Amino acid sequence: MPHRILLGRPLHPAGMAVLRERGADLDIVTLNDAPVEEFHQNLSSADAVLLWLERLDAAALAVATRLKVASRLGVGFDTVDVPACSARGIPVMVVNGTNDLSVAEHAMMLMLAVARRAVECDRHMRGGGWWDRPDAGIVELAGRRVLVLGYGRIGCRVANYCRAFHMQVAVMDPAFHPARIAADGFPPVLDLHAGLAGADVVTVHTPLTPATRHLLDDAAFAALKPGAILVNTARGPIVRQDALVRALRGGRLHGAGLDVLEVEPSDATNPLFALPNVVLSPHNAGSPEEGMVRMARQAARNILDALDGKPDPAMMVNPEILR
Repeated sequence: MPHRILLGRPLHPAGMAVLRERGADLDIVTLNDAPVEEFHQNLSSADAVLLWLERLDAAALAVATRLKVASRLGVGFDTVDVPACSARGIPVMVVNGTNDLSVAEHAMMLMLAVARRAVECDRHMRGGGWWDRPDAGIVELAGRRVLVLGYGRIGCRVANYCRAFHMQVAVMDPAFHPARIAADGFPPVLDLHAGLAGADVVTVHTPLTPATRHLLDDAAFAALKPGAILVNTARGPIVRQDALVRALRGGRLHGAGLDVLEVEPSDATNPLFALPNVVLSPHNAGSPEEGMVRMARQAARNILDALDGKPDPAMMVNPEILR
């Protein structure tokens, strides 16, 4: 009997090519942002699932009686009940190393766009204006102190990009020994609020966990250096949105560049949409063509490796199940 693979959305042709090279022992079912009920119905007969934003929670796992592997097109896994998957011996796979460059570049783009008021200037010119705003609030990045929250593959790249921009880079990540961070030439930050007090820019690259949910809240924004820039290309709920709105409206922040929101997708009533000093993108930091090719191929390989009983531990969220 062929392995049934459920794709939550159409996969990039580069990933489909990896699956099709396998031959006739695969039965591929493709949905397109289907309602939860339809997703669960198809999940009930799936041996493998490729996830975008679909949730693999208790309700989904209850019907996924045949599931042997869950593969994500990305590196985040907050939409997956990892302990429940581990209890059933289901590998949870991510595409480590495929979108680091894409997201790091995007973080720098947002940082620059906020510092230079790029979107506001564009709208001003399209409305017939020219250089008639001496109070535009445009600033340089060079010489400013940036706090990089999270020193994984993406955060490490961003730290080095910021150094290339002649910024003063500090790093906070409890998962890394301070000596490891210092060895790369970056001062380690051990106390969040102390680090925020000296930061002109904060860029977020941590996973979403119970410890990082609402990490940046009212107290954090009160501790942050006035006039700072916030960039978030990680997960929306790491930043408490109502606190962020208050900080932006109250002038505490120079501006924010956000690829992620606390609720996704968001509707037009989101107060962030009305603020001129916010630059937004639709959670597509990892989606340039080159990044999509790398992610699609790796996500497809992860499925095939797991179905063959040889999941790559380097791509697993829960490698402990192999022991």
